Amino acid sequence: MNLLRTDEQTIGDLEIFGKKSGSGIFDLYNHAYTRGGAMLLSELFRNPLSDKEAINRRSSIIESFARLQLRFPYEAALFDTAEKYLSHTEEEMKAKGNRVALGEKEIQSGVNALIDIIKATARFMELPDIKNINAYDMERSTTVALLADPAFEPVLKEAGKGKISYSAVTAYDVLLRITEKQKVKELLEHIYLLDVYMSVAMTALERSFVFPRALEKGKCFLKLEGVYHPSLKKPVANDLEMKASKNVLFLTGANMAGKSTFLRSVSTALYIAHMGFPVAASVMEFSVLDGIYTTVNLPDNLGIGASHFYVEVLRVKKMARELSTGQSFFILFDELFRGTNVKDAHEATVAVIKGFARKSNSMFIVSSHIVEAGDPLKAMDNVDFRYLPTRMNGHVPEYTYKLEAGITDDRHGMIIIRNEGILELLKNGKQKNSSAGSITLRDPKQIQL
Repeated sequence: MNLLRTDEQTIGDLEIFGKKSGSGIFDLYNHAYTRGGAMLLSELFRNPLSDKEAINRRSSIIESFARLQLRFPYEAALFDTAEKYLSHTEEEMKAKGNRVALGEKEIQSGVNALIDIIKATARFMELPDIKNINAYDMERSTTVALLADPAFEPVLKEAGKGKISYSAVTAYDVLLRITEKQKVKELLEHIYLLDVYMSVAMTALERSFVFPRALEKGKCFLKLEGVYHPSLKKPVANDLEMKASKNVLFLTGANMAGKSTFLRSVSTALYIAHMGFPVAASVMEFSVLDGIYTTVNLPDNLGIGASHFYVEVLRVKKMARELSTGQSFFILFDELFRGTNVKDAHEATVAVIKGFARKSNSMFIVSSHIVEAGDPLKAMDNVDFRYLPTRMNGHVPEYTYKLEAGITDDRHGMIIIRNEGILELLKNGKQKNSSAGSITLRDPKQIQL
Protein backbone atom coordinates (compact mmCIF):
# COMPACT_ATOMS: atom_id res chain seq x y z
CA MET A 1 0.00 0.00 0.00
CA ASN A 2 1.39 3.38 -1.01
CA LEU A 3 1.58 5.89 1.83
CA LEU A 4 1.67 9.68 1.69
CA ARG A 5 5.02 11.25 2.50
CA THR A 6 4.91 13.83 5.28
CA ASP A 7 6.80 14.69 8.47
CA GLU A 8 6.48 15.71 12.10
CA GLN A 9 6.63 19.41 11.17
CA THR A 10 3.48 19.00 9.09
CA ILE A 11 1.71 16.86 11.69
CA GLY A 12 2.54 19.51 14.28
CA ASP A 13 1.48 22.43 12.04
CA LEU A 14 -1.90 20.80 11.44
CA GLU A 15 -2.22 19.98 15.14
CA ILE A 16 -3.25 16.44 14.32
CA PHE A 17 -2.64 15.15 17.83
CA GLY A 18 -3.48 18.18 19.92
CA LYS A 19 -2.38 21.68 20.68
CA LYS A 20 -1.69 23.82 23.71
CA SER A 21 -5.19 25.27 23.77
CA GLY A 22 -7.06 21.98 23.54
CA SER A 23 -7.68 18.82 21.59
CA GLY A 24 -6.44 18.11 18.08
CA ILE A 25 -7.87 16.88 14.79
CA PHE A 26 -7.52 13.25 15.92
CA ASP A 27 -9.90 13.90 18.81
CA LEU A 28 -12.61 15.18 16.45
CA TYR A 29 -12.67 11.83 14.67
CA ASN A 30 -12.10 9.58 17.66
CA HIS A 31 -15.37 8.06 18.85
CA ALA A 32 -13.77 4.62 19.16
CA TYR A 33 -15.31 2.20 21.65
CA THR A 34 -12.14 0.16 22.04
CA ARG A 35 -8.56 0.99 22.94
CA GLY A 36 -7.46 -1.06 19.97
CA GLY A 37 -9.67 1.03 17.70
CA ALA A 38 -8.29 4.29 19.10
CA MET A 39 -4.70 3.06 18.65
CA LEU A 40 -5.43 2.01 15.07
CA LEU A 41 -7.05 5.36 14.31
CA SER A 42 -3.94 7.12 15.62
CA GLU A 43 -1.79 4.96 13.35
CA LEU A 44 -3.96 5.82 10.34
CA PHE A 45 -3.57 9.53 11.10
CA ARG A 46 0.19 9.10 10.93
CA ASN A 47 0.01 7.15 7.68
CA PRO A 48 -2.30 8.77 5.08
CA LEU A 49 -2.65 6.93 1.79
CA SER A 50 -1.20 7.78 -1.60
CA ASP A 51 -3.30 5.46 -3.75
CA LYS A 52 -6.52 6.50 -5.48
CA GLU A 53 -8.28 3.14 -5.24
CA ALA A 54 -7.36 2.61 -1.59
CA ILE A 55 -8.49 6.13 -0.64
CA ASN A 56 -11.82 5.90 -2.46
CA ARG A 57 -12.49 2.39 -1.14
CA ARG A 58 -11.98 3.44 2.48
CA SER A 59 -14.05 6.57 1.90
CA SER A 60 -16.86 4.50 0.40
CA ILE A 61 -16.88 2.11 3.37
CA ILE A 62 -17.10 4.93 5.91
CA GLU A 63 -19.74 6.75 3.87
CA SER A 64 -21.83 3.55 3.78
CA PHE A 65 -21.59 3.13 7.55
CA ALA A 66 -22.58 6.77 7.98
CA ARG A 67 -25.60 6.30 5.72
CA LEU A 68 -26.72 3.16 7.58
CA GLN A 69 -26.14 4.79 10.98
CA LEU A 70 -25.34 1.42 12.53
CA ARG A 71 -24.21 1.25 16.13
CA PHE A 72 -21.08 -0.59 17.23
CA PRO A 73 -22.47 -4.13 17.75
CA TYR A 74 -20.58 -4.91 20.97
CA GLU A 75 -20.44 -3.88 24.58
CA ALA A 76 -17.20 -1.89 24.90
CA ALA A 77 -16.44 -3.44 28.31
CA LEU A 78 -16.09 -6.86 26.67
CA PHE A 79 -12.86 -5.76 25.00
CA ASP A 80 -11.25 -4.56 28.21
CA THR A 81 -11.96 -7.94 29.76
CA ALA A 82 -10.85 -9.90 26.71
CA GLU A 83 -7.61 -7.94 26.19
CA LYS A 84 -6.61 -8.27 29.84
CA TYR A 85 -7.36 -11.98 29.69
CA LEU A 86 -5.38 -12.55 26.48
CA SER A 87 -2.35 -10.69 27.87
CA HIS A 88 -1.83 -13.43 30.45
CA THR A 89 0.15 -15.90 28.40
CA GLU A 90 3.24 -17.54 29.77
CA GLU A 91 5.50 -15.69 27.33
CA GLU A 92 3.99 -12.26 27.98
CA MET A 93 3.92 -12.74 31.74
CA LYS A 94 7.62 -13.62 31.67
CA ALA A 95 8.37 -10.61 29.47
CA LYS A 96 6.57 -8.34 31.93
CA GLY A 97 8.04 -10.03 34.95
CA ASN A 98 4.55 -11.06 36.04
CA ARG A 99 4.21 -14.71 36.93
CA VAL A 100 0.86 -14.39 38.70
CA ALA A 101 -1.56 -16.82 37.09
CA LEU A 102 -5.11 -15.85 36.26
CA GLY A 103 -7.73 -16.75 38.82
CA GLU A 104 -10.71 -18.93 38.04
CA LYS A 105 -13.07 -15.95 37.91
CA GLU A 106 -10.77 -13.99 35.56
CA ILE A 107 -10.52 -16.97 33.22
CA GLN A 108 -14.27 -17.39 33.18
CA SER A 109 -14.83 -13.68 32.50
CA GLY A 110 -12.24 -13.66 29.72
CA VAL A 111 -13.67 -16.75 28.05
CA ASN A 112 -17.23 -15.39 28.23
CA ALA A 113 -16.13 -12.05 26.80
CA LEU A 114 -14.42 -13.67 23.83
CA ILE A 115 -17.36 -15.96 23.16
CA ASP A 116 -19.70 -12.96 23.11
CA ILE A 117 -17.35 -11.01 20.81
CA ILE A 118 -16.91 -13.90 18.36
CA LYS A 119 -20.63 -14.64 18.15
CA ALA A 120 -21.56 -10.96 17.80
CA THR A 121 -19.06 -10.63 14.95
CA ALA A 122 -20.56 -13.61 13.13
CA ARG A 123 -24.05 -12.12 13.44
CA PHE A 124 -22.94 -8.68 12.29
CA MET A 125 -21.16 -10.00 9.21
CA GLU A 126 -24.36 -11.70 8.06
CA LEU A 127 -26.51 -8.58 8.22
CA PRO A 128 -27.96 -7.83 4.74
CA ASP A 129 -26.90 -4.18 4.95
CA ILE A 130 -23.29 -5.19 5.65
CA LYS A 131 -23.29 -7.72 2.83
CA ASN A 132 -24.45 -4.98 0.46
CA ILE A 133 -21.49 -2.66 1.14
CA ASN A 134 -19.41 -3.54 -1.91
CA ALA A 135 -16.33 -1.64 -0.77
CA TYR A 136 -16.34 -3.57 2.52
CA ASP A 137 -16.69 -6.97 0.84
CA MET A 138 -12.98 -7.80 0.94
CA GLU A 139 -12.68 -7.15 4.68
CA ARG A 140 -16.00 -8.83 5.42
CA SER A 141 -14.99 -11.91 3.41
CA THR A 142 -11.68 -12.12 5.25
CA THR A 143 -13.46 -11.91 8.61
CA VAL A 144 -16.06 -14.51 7.60
CA ALA A 145 -13.30 -16.85 6.38
CA LEU A 146 -11.48 -16.45 9.68
CA LEU A 147 -14.64 -17.26 11.62
CA ALA A 148 -15.11 -20.37 9.48
CA ASP A 149 -11.82 -21.74 10.79
CA PRO A 150 -12.33 -24.94 12.82
CA ALA A 151 -10.79 -23.13 15.82
CA PHE A 152 -13.97 -21.07 16.22
CA GLU A 153 -16.46 -23.84 15.51
CA PRO A 154 -17.10 -24.83 19.15
CA VAL A 155 -17.50 -21.17 20.13
CA LEU A 156 -20.10 -20.51 17.42
CA LYS A 157 -22.00 -23.63 18.44
CA GLU A 158 -22.08 -22.58 22.09
CA ALA A 159 -25.72 -22.22 23.09
CA GLY A 160 -25.02 -19.21 25.27
CA LYS A 161 -27.81 -20.04 27.69
CA GLY A 162 -26.85 -20.37 31.32
CA LYS A 163 -23.47 -20.65 32.92
CA ILE A 164 -20.73 -22.51 31.02
CA SER A 165 -19.47 -25.54 32.90
CA TYR A 166 -16.07 -25.50 34.57
CA SER A 167 -14.74 -28.15 32.20
CA ALA A 168 -15.96 -26.20 29.16
CA VAL A 169 -14.35 -23.00 30.45
CA THR A 170 -11.08 -24.86 30.92
CA ALA A 171 -11.23 -26.21 27.38
CA TYR A 172 -12.07 -22.79 25.94
CA ASP A 173 -9.24 -21.23 27.94
CA VAL A 174 -6.69 -23.54 26.34
CA LEU A 175 -8.24 -23.01 22.90
CA LEU A 176 -8.61 -19.21 22.95
CA ARG A 177 -5.72 -18.04 25.13
CA ILE A 178 -3.05 -20.56 24.14
CA THR A 179 -3.66 -22.82 21.13
CA GLU A 180 -5.47 -20.37 18.81
CA LYS A 181 -4.51 -17.08 20.38
CA GLN A 182 -3.05 -15.68 17.15
CA LYS A 183 -6.31 -16.24 15.28
CA VAL A 184 -8.23 -14.59 18.11
CA LYS A 185 -5.93 -11.55 17.92
CA GLU A 186 -6.34 -11.44 14.14
CA LEU A 187 -10.11 -11.35 14.58
CA LEU A 188 -9.81 -8.53 17.11
CA GLU A 189 -7.77 -6.52 14.60
CA HIS A 190 -10.65 -6.74 12.12
CA ILE A 191 -13.03 -5.55 14.83
CA TYR A 192 -10.74 -2.63 15.69
CA LEU A 193 -10.84 -1.54 12.04
CA LEU A 194 -14.62 -1.81 12.12
CA ASP A 195 -14.55 0.38 15.23
CA VAL A 196 -12.50 2.98 13.31
CA TYR A 197 -14.93 3.00 10.39
CA MET A 198 -17.90 3.52 12.69
CA SER A 199 -16.06 6.15 14.71
CA VAL A 200 -15.24 8.25 11.65
CA ALA A 201 -18.74 7.70 10.24
CA MET A 202 -20.13 9.17 13.46
CA THR A 203 -17.94 12.25 13.00
CA ALA A 204 -19.24 12.67 9.44
CA LEU A 205 -22.83 12.52 10.68
CA GLU A 206 -22.40 14.80 13.67
CA ARG A 207 -20.48 17.48 11.79
CA SER A 208 -21.97 17.15 8.30
CA PHE A 209 -18.54 16.60 6.76
CA VAL A 210 -18.27 15.75 3.07
CA PHE A 211 -16.60 12.68 1.56
CA PRO A 212 -13.96 13.80 -0.99
CA ARG A 213 -13.38 12.16 -4.35
CA ALA A 214 -9.81 11.13 -5.12
CA LEU A 215 -8.58 11.51 -8.72
CA GLU A 216 -5.60 10.08 -10.56
CA LYS A 217 -2.18 10.94 -9.19
CA GLY A 218 -0.19 13.59 -11.05
CA LYS A 219 -3.15 15.58 -12.41
CA CYS A 220 -2.33 18.54 -10.13
CA PHE A 221 -5.92 19.35 -9.28
CA LEU A 222 -7.67 20.52 -6.13
CA LYS A 223 -11.26 21.73 -5.83
CA LEU A 224 -12.64 22.87 -2.50
CA GLU A 225 -15.98 24.49 -1.90
CA GLY A 226 -16.99 25.72 1.52
CA VAL A 227 -13.78 24.58 3.20
CA TYR A 228 -13.22 25.59 6.82
CA HIS A 229 -11.17 24.52 9.79
CA PRO A 230 -12.92 21.65 11.61
CA SER A 231 -11.97 22.93 15.07
CA LEU A 232 -13.84 26.21 14.70
CA LYS A 233 -17.34 26.56 16.17
CA LYS A 234 -18.46 29.37 13.84
CA PRO A 235 -16.13 29.18 10.85
CA VAL A 236 -16.11 31.27 7.70
CA ALA A 237 -15.94 28.96 4.70
CA ASN A 238 -13.96 29.60 1.51
CA ASP A 239 -13.63 28.17 -1.99
CA LEU A 240 -10.37 27.30 -3.71
CA GLU A 241 -9.41 25.63 -6.98
CA MET A 242 -5.88 24.78 -8.08
CA LYS A 243 -4.70 23.08 -11.28
CA ALA A 244 -1.60 22.67 -13.41
CA SER A 245 -2.16 26.00 -15.15
CA LYS A 246 -2.46 27.74 -11.74
CA ASN A 247 -0.45 25.52 -9.43
CA VAL A 248 1.01 28.29 -7.24
CA LEU A 249 -1.04 30.48 -4.91
CA PHE A 250 0.48 33.67 -3.51
CA LEU A 251 -1.55 34.72 -0.47
CA THR A 252 -1.45 38.16 1.18
CA GLY A 253 -3.35 39.85 3.97
CA ALA A 254 -2.76 41.80 7.15
CA ASN A 255 -2.07 40.23 10.51
CA MET A 256 -5.28 38.83 12.01
CA ALA A 257 -6.97 38.73 8.60
CA GLY A 258 -7.12 34.93 8.82
CA LYS A 259 -4.26 33.74 6.59
CA SER A 260 -2.95 31.04 8.92
CA THR A 261 -6.43 29.70 9.59
CA PHE A 262 -7.18 29.53 5.87
CA LEU A 263 -3.88 27.77 5.19
CA ARG A 264 -4.56 25.23 7.90
CA SER A 265 -8.11 24.72 6.63
CA VAL A 266 -6.89 23.80 3.14
CA SER A 267 -3.92 21.67 4.20
CA THR A 268 -5.91 19.84 6.90
CA ALA A 269 -8.64 18.97 4.41
CA LEU A 270 -6.07 17.71 1.90
CA TYR A 271 -4.24 15.66 4.55
CA ILE A 272 -7.43 14.05 5.90
CA ALA A 273 -8.76 13.42 2.38
CA HIS A 274 -5.69 11.28 1.74
CA MET A 275 -6.79 9.12 4.66
CA GLY A 276 -10.13 8.46 2.96
CA PHE A 277 -11.89 10.35 5.75
CA PRO A 278 -14.63 13.00 5.45
CA VAL A 279 -13.53 16.63 5.61
CA ALA A 280 -14.83 20.04 6.72
CA ALA A 281 -16.12 21.27 3.36
CA SER A 282 -19.20 21.07 1.14
CA VAL A 283 -17.37 19.76 -1.97
CA MET A 284 -13.89 18.33 -2.45
CA GLU A 285 -12.08 16.71 -5.37
CA PHE A 286 -8.32 16.22 -5.46
CA SER A 287 -5.65 14.46 -7.44
CA VAL A 288 -3.73 12.06 -5.22
CA LEU A 289 -0.32 13.31 -4.15
CA ASP A 290 2.93 11.63 -3.21
CA GLY A 291 3.48 13.94 -0.27
CA ILE A 292 2.21 16.89 1.77
CA TYR A 293 4.53 19.28 3.61
CA THR A 294 3.55 22.42 5.50
CA THR A 295 5.62 25.06 7.26
CA VAL A 296 3.49 27.20 9.54
CA ASN A 297 5.12 27.23 12.96
CA LEU A 298 8.79 26.61 12.29
CA PRO A 299 10.82 26.67 15.54
CA ASP A 300 14.38 27.91 15.88
CA ASN A 301 16.83 25.04 16.27
CA LEU A 302 18.86 26.33 19.18
CA GLY A 303 20.37 22.90 19.67
CA ILE A 304 22.54 23.37 16.59
CA GLY A 305 22.80 27.13 17.00
CA ALA A 306 20.65 27.78 13.95
CA SER A 307 18.79 31.06 13.49
CA HIS A 308 15.18 31.09 12.38
CA PHE A 309 16.24 32.15 8.89
CA TYR A 310 18.71 29.28 8.56
CA VAL A 311 16.07 26.81 9.72
CA GLU A 312 13.79 28.23 7.01
CA VAL A 313 16.54 27.76 4.44
CA LEU A 314 17.00 24.14 5.50
CA ARG A 315 13.26 23.60 5.23
CA VAL A 316 13.19 24.99 1.69
CA LYS A 317 16.19 22.81 0.83
CA LYS A 318 14.31 19.72 2.03
CA MET A 319 11.38 20.66 -0.19
CA ALA A 320 13.71 21.13 -3.15
CA ARG A 321 15.14 17.65 -2.62
CA GLU A 322 11.67 16.14 -2.50
CA LEU A 323 10.64 17.95 -5.67
CA SER A 324 13.78 16.73 -7.44
CA THR A 325 12.34 13.20 -7.33
CA GLY A 326 9.76 14.22 -9.92
CA GLN A 327 6.88 13.15 -7.69
CA SER A 328 3.82 15.27 -6.96
CA PHE A 329 3.58 17.27 -3.73
CA PHE A 330 1.51 19.85 -1.93
CA ILE A 331 3.87 22.33 -0.27
CA LEU A 332 2.78 25.22 1.92
CA PHE A 333 4.77 28.05 3.54
CA ASP A 334 3.16 30.56 5.87
CA GLU A 335 5.18 33.80 5.83
CA LEU A 336 8.17 32.47 3.92
CA PHE A 337 11.52 33.89 5.07
CA ARG A 338 10.07 35.87 7.96
CA GLY A 339 13.38 35.36 9.77
CA THR A 340 15.44 37.80 7.72
CA ASN A 341 15.40 41.43 6.55
CA VAL A 342 12.85 42.72 4.07
CA LYS A 343 15.27 42.99 1.12
CA ASP A 344 16.58 39.43 1.44
CA ALA A 345 13.09 38.11 2.16
CA HIS A 346 11.80 39.80 -1.01
CA GLU A 347 14.53 38.39 -3.26
CA ALA A 348 14.45 34.93 -1.70
CA THR A 349 10.64 34.69 -1.81
CA VAL A 350 10.52 35.57 -5.50
CA ALA A 351 13.35 33.19 -6.38
CA VAL A 352 11.89 30.24 -4.47
CA ILE A 353 8.34 30.74 -5.78
CA LYS A 354 9.67 30.91 -9.35
CA GLY A 355 11.45 27.62 -8.68
CA PHE A 356 8.25 26.10 -7.31
CA ALA A 357 6.26 27.30 -10.31
CA ARG A 358 8.38 25.19 -12.65
CA LYS A 359 7.15 21.99 -10.96
CA SER A 360 3.88 21.67 -12.85
CA ASN A 361 2.83 18.37 -11.25
CA SER A 362 2.85 19.82 -7.72
CA MET A 363 0.84 22.50 -5.90
CA PHE A 364 2.18 25.32 -3.74
CA ILE A 365 0.71 27.93 -1.43
CA VAL A 366 2.94 30.68 -0.05
CA SER A 367 1.70 33.49 2.17
CA SER A 368 3.77 36.62 2.62
CA HIS A 369 3.79 40.10 4.10
CA ILE A 370 6.21 41.08 1.33
CA VAL A 371 3.49 42.16 -1.06
CA GLU A 372 6.09 43.71 -3.36
CA ALA A 373 7.12 40.15 -4.24
CA GLY A 374 3.87 39.84 -6.13
CA ASP A 375 4.93 42.25 -8.90
CA PRO A 376 7.68 40.10 -10.48
CA LEU A 377 5.53 36.99 -9.97
CA LYS A 378 2.73 38.45 -12.11
CA ALA A 379 4.83 37.68 -15.18
CA MET A 380 4.29 33.96 -14.50
CA ASP A 381 1.02 32.60 -15.89
CA ASN A 382 0.70 29.78 -13.39
CA VAL A 383 0.88 31.94 -10.24
CA ASP A 384 -2.50 32.87 -8.80
CA PHE A 385 -3.04 35.71 -6.33
CA ARG A 386 -5.51 35.77 -3.44
CA TYR A 387 -5.83 37.89 -0.33
CA LEU A 388 -7.87 38.16 2.84
CA PRO A 389 -9.16 41.73 3.14
CA THR A 390 -9.35 44.29 5.89
CA ARG A 391 -12.19 46.82 5.90
CA MET A 392 -11.55 50.01 7.86
CA ASN A 393 -14.44 51.34 9.92
CA GLY A 394 -12.97 54.69 10.84
CA HIS A 395 -9.80 53.77 12.70
CA VAL A 396 -11.01 50.26 13.47
CA PRO A 397 -10.03 47.34 11.19
CA GLU A 398 -12.72 44.77 10.43
CA TYR A 399 -12.11 41.34 8.89
CA THR A 400 -14.32 39.28 6.59
CA TYR A 401 -12.09 36.16 6.40
CA LYS A 402 -13.38 35.70 2.83
CA LEU A 403 -10.83 35.03 0.12
CA GLU A 404 -10.65 37.55 -2.72
CA ALA A 405 -8.67 37.73 -5.96
CA GLY A 406 -5.57 39.90 -6.14
CA ILE A 407 -2.90 41.26 -3.81
CA THR A 408 -3.49 43.52 -0.84
CA ASP A 409 -1.10 46.01 0.70
CA ASP A 410 -3.14 46.25 3.90
CA ARG A 411 -0.86 47.25 6.75
CA HIS A 412 -2.46 48.37 9.96
CA GLY A 413 -0.04 47.30 12.65
CA MET A 414 0.41 50.86 13.89
CA ILE A 415 -3.35 51.38 13.92
CA ILE A 416 -3.80 48.41 16.24
CA ILE A 417 -0.91 49.60 18.45
CA ARG A 418 -2.48 53.07 18.73
CA ASN A 419 -5.97 51.65 19.30
CA GLU A 420 -4.65 49.58 22.18
CA GLY A 421 -3.17 52.69 23.80
CA ILE A 422 0.34 51.25 23.88
CA LEU A 423 2.14 54.44 22.84
CA GLU A 424 0.19 56.46 25.41
CA LEU A 425 1.02 53.90 28.06
CA LEU A 426 4.73 54.05 27.23
CA LYS A 427 4.73 57.85 27.17
CA ASN A 428 2.64 58.67 30.23
CA GLY A 429 2.64 55.44 32.19
CA LYS A 430 -1.10 55.07 31.81
CA GLN A 431 -3.69 54.64 29.11
CA LYS A 432 -6.01 57.42 28.09
CA ASN A 433 -9.24 56.63 26.30
CA SER A 434 -7.99 53.18 25.43
CA SER A 435 -10.03 51.37 22.85
CA ALA A 436 -8.65 47.97 23.83
CA GLY A 437 -10.58 45.20 22.20
CA SER A 438 -11.92 47.54 19.51
CA ILE A 439 -10.88 45.33 16.61
CA THR A 440 -14.02 43.99 14.97
CA LEU A 441 -13.89 40.31 14.17
CA ARG A 442 -16.58 38.71 12.09
CA ASP A 443 -15.75 35.48 13.83
CA PRO A 444 -13.46 35.68 16.89
CA LYS A 445 -12.81 31.95 16.69
CA GLN A 446 -11.04 32.49 13.38
CA ILE A 447 -7.89 33.71 15.15
CA GLN A 448 -7.57 31.08 17.83
CA LEU A 449 -5.41 28.83 15.68
